[in-house]
Amino acid sequence: MQLAAIVISLVTFVIGTALAARAALYIYKVVRTGSADGTRFGQPAQRVATVAKEFLGHTRMNRWGVVGVAHWFVAVGFFSLVLTLVNAFGQLFDAEFALPVIGHWLPWNIFVELIGTLTTLGILVLMAIRLLSLPSRAGRKSRFAGSIAWQAFYVEYTILGIGLCIMMLRGLEGALEGVDSYGATYLVSYPIAAAFHGVAHGTLVNLVYLFAMLKICISFAWAITIGVNPSMGVAWHRFLAFFNIYFKREEDGGTALGALRPMTSGGAPIDFEDPADDAVFGVSQVEHFSWKGILDFSTCTECGRCQSQCPAWNTGKPLSPKLLIMSLREHAFAKAPYLLAGGGKDMEGEEKATAEQLKDVPAAALAEAERPLIGTAEENGVIDPDVLWSCTTCGACVEQCPVDIEHIDHIVDMRRYQVMIESSFPTEAGTMLKNLENKGNPWGLATKARLDWVKELKKETGIEVPVIGEDIDPAEVEYLYWVGCAGALEDRAKKTTKAFAELLHTAGVKFAILGKEETCTGDSPRRLGNEFLFQMLGAQNVETLNAALEDAPTKRIVATCPHCFNTIANEYPQLGGHFEVIHHTQLLQHLIDEGKLLPVNPVEGLITYHDPCYLGRHNKVYTPPREIIGKVPGLRSEEMHRHKERGFCCGAGGARMWMEERIGKRINTERVDEALSLNPDIVSTACPFCLVMLSDSVNGKKNEGAAKEHLKVVDVAQLLLESVKALPTADAEPVDA
Repeated sequence: MQLAAIVISLVTFVIGTALAARAALYIYKVVRTGSADGTRFGQPAQRVATVAKEFLGHTRMNRWGVVGVAHWFVAVGFFSLVLTLVNAFGQLFDAEFALPVIGHWLPWNIFVELIGTLTTLGILVLMAIRLLSLPSRAGRKSRFAGSIAWQAFYVEYTILGIGLCIMMLRGLEGALEGVDSYGATYLVSYPIAAAFHGVAHGTLVNLVYLFAMLKICISFAWAITIGVNPSMGVAWHRFLAFFNIYFKREEDGGTALGALRPMTSGGAPIDFEDPADDAVFGVSQVEHFSWKGILDFSTCTECGRCQSQCPAWNTGKPLSPKLLIMSLREHAFAKAPYLLAGGGKDMEGEEKATAEQLKDVPAAALAEAERPLIGTAEENGVIDPDVLWSCTTCGACVEQCPVDIEHIDHIVDMRRYQVMIESSFPTEAGTMLKNLENKGNPWGLATKARLDWVKELKKETGIEVPVIGEDIDPAEVEYLYWVGCAGALEDRAKKTTKAFAELLHTAGVKFAILGKEETCTGDSPRRLGNEFLFQMLGAQNVETLNAALEDAPTKRIVATCPHCFNTIANEYPQLGGHFEVIHHTQLLQHLIDEGKLLPVNPVEGLITYHDPCYLGRHNKVYTPPREIIGKVPGLRSEEMHRHKERGFCCGAGGARMWMEERIGKRINTERVDEALSLNPDIVSTACPFCLVMLSDSVNGKKNEGAAKEHLKVVDVAQLLLESVKALPTADAEPVDA
């Protein structure tokens, strides 16, 4: 028995180690096929701290309650109990073997007992959760839909088998020692030791050999399996995740949200005024992704948390962030032999490699190299265009991913090539781009229309809004109010603009606007993929803002649109524009706290607040709007099921505001249905895009008789103004409309 156990274990060990090491080297080579990216190496100490924090704290996973706790024990057990594997090798040669120094040390034995048990229980919990949410039962609602089921179950059964072997060996060790009473050394496994009382010594020894062999063989059979499946993300993520988290985009450990990365070629930002002749615009081949992108694809564990939160997937559209990453991973590894042999095509589609270089490349890899990265099923494309254009860039996938995959950056990089080189994008978006180029706003309205709301406000209230540099000196301005295209030109959003301006006036805040000098920030074209138009609009705005605020004591800007807020605060620094930017809800909360705004008039009704993605997830502003609502007397607030970090998109982000939804349920309808389940009187938000999308859906529901006629959709600023504004007296003269 002993000889057989030794031979089988050592053979399995040698083969498993060799194959796993070979696969690890291969993964490294595949990752290296991606393009250069030198931005991932700064602040090494901070990056190490981020890895430690995310792994030991399980900062993403623990948001999922029992799943996070169970996974923590499985992850910690996988690495911390590796010495039990060393111990098992020793037991092959001596059944009573114990690790030197710590083998009989009480703290170590207690640690093995506890972590071994909790790892086993943890994997049982995870297996139960997977079985209760099988795609065969839940369909698209299962976050495991589309995952490679056999790989996941194989990994789970492997961990379960190892955990059971650890506990069985602990019990046999106790039986060999003749333990006949409960003690801390065998804190959990004593019942197993007691079960073997009276069993012959030789039998116990053979059982130790057997279970030591099983533990080793299960462990290294797993190594063999991942060794022949280098794209098995559900297994490899336990090694690659450390690297993926270390090399994440943000050096401070933040998620890859907020700003988009500048468009690069060969690892360097493209100079759009004088681009290099060989510059690659966007991603049209998998090797155009940076090496970090290939690492992202390789690290995906197929857990489906991104999929479960994705507004596109939840409304019947073909985009699943998980399936997108999996498709890119499988394509990258299938194409890898061709790339590693020197294959590749230039921008004209000419092959770079010689026939000699490619002569040993498998036919399957050569065929994979011919597949278009973006293309329909008929074109044998890797990613369908409907998948690419379904994304709202809401950030739910990036926010939830436990291994820090940067989905939005990859999607936008693919869009950039489609828009700038192929001119292939939804036709409705073309109208938006043309209007931005000609008129500086998505509706194509005349520039002077940006001041219509100012005239309306003066007529309604007598308040005059000054234009900086014309009506007021920059040195007198506390805040430059960036109105935005929607805030100036869209009728529903203009109500927010006027309400906010009236509140600032009431609070005595010195503010001004740019008026006709303002133009679109470029948020929508950038997320659509038209980086050139973004650069043009952004450079113009940065120049205008710098000139307008040159003499201001602080370059302080307030915006009512989260998309403008995000662009000016997070993306204009890429263009040389460094400003202090806040959202209007943050300023309003501050003014209430200072006592400059006093909400006294009750606003009766049940209210639910919708988190704008670019205010919440992208910029972590969750509290100010809720605090403002909380200060308005009469309001009863109730949260929708999906809120804050798990808030559900309105459907307008990622330039989707300008594209028609033709597949599945409308995203704004799904969100309004969730709001209506609370039977509210008011749906509130803090974004003009959200206001439009939610209003459209609520009006549709009213026409169908599915919503109360008095239900209203308003911005937080409108609510606050209603409570701050003095109520008209009974004998006051009525104001003509």
